[in-house]
Amino acid sequence: MTVYRSRHALRGQLTPDRIAGLSLPLTRRGRRGYQVDEVDALLHRLAFELQRRTRERDEVRAENQRIKGALRAWQSEQRTYPAP
Repeated sequence: MTVYRSRHALRGQLTPDRIAGLSLPLTRRGRRGYQVDEVDALLHRLAFELQRRTRERDEVRAENQRIKGALRAWQSEQRTYPAP
């Protein structure tokens, strides 16, 4: 598993509550908006987390399909047929 590292990124796992409560630093006095590097860092972190979770979900789905296939095969082998 890969771990995302950035000096700007939030520490720990991102959760909806943490993202909703996030407060980005404002730019210096006289400028409007947020600091671009902070916003970019957050967007990169969000993209990384989404990619990681999507990959993990896909791996779980593939494992689930493998287990279901193995179960079906085992059930077919265990089926007994009446003698003719």
